[in-house]
Amino acid sequence: MSSSFMPVSASTLDTPLWFVVPAAGSGQRMGGELAKQYQVLDGVTMLERTIRKLLSVPCVAGVVCVIAKDDPHWEALKLEENSRVHVTVGGDSRAESVLAGIECVLAHAPSDTWTMVHDAARPLVALDDIRRLVNAVYNSGAIGGLLATPVHDTLKKSDDYATVVHTLERRDLWQAQTPQLFRGGQLHYALNAAMKTNPEAITDEASAMEFDGHQPLLVEALQPNFKITRPVDWQLASALLVTERLTGEPVVS
Repeated sequence: MSSSFMPVSASTLDTPLWFVVPAAGSGQRMGGELAKQYQVLDGVTMLERTIRKLLSVPCVAGVVCVIAKDDPHWEALKLEENSRVHVTVGGDSRAESVLAGIECVLAHAPSDTWTMVHDAARPLVALDDIRRLVNAVYNSGAIGGLLATPVHDTLKKSDDYATVVHTLERRDLWQAQTPQLFRGGQLHYALNAAMKTNPEAITDEASAMEFDGHQPLLVEALQPNFKITRPVDWQLASALLVTERLTGEPVVS
């Protein structure tokens, strides 16, 4: 299976970029009455912190935030006062929300526009790592790519009772992160095709591209970029941000 979009020549670093930030989930694992993206992380909501970080990336033409229907908290952030910030309503799954975000991008930009999908729950992503991802994809001529980290811990396969079945070979295994960078039209096609045929296979944007026959580039993230899903993640992120604020030294750059 392959899309009707053909690869095009490598872009230059002055090519406009768009971001899609899916933020329609409830974040129930974090606990509390608010969805985690609206909880305050060192004085700023996580969603606002993430979007402002992405707006600081050079050559960003726009950021599309995908929110839940009847979201009561988005307007209070006043992020749309920035003309580069757009909002649209997502679906029940991440893939549906990402599709909605890409459709918003394609309403403002050509189908070959480079588009990054980034988790709202990764507010610590480093600008240096984003630059490295963009440079690696642009200079390699790859279909696209994603930030990731090689697996260093021993991996165990368990049964339904949390008993070890066997140890997995960790060589060549990576933990996928975001941003994930692809042409907007190509990613839209791949997501649509995968959702119609095998929606359970879509665990991230790269997996949809893989399903469409492509091989995205893995680019190692060298600075903290963990996803905040549990209270302990929140505590660690808060500690890093407080240290940065008190010392004046960036934890991530």
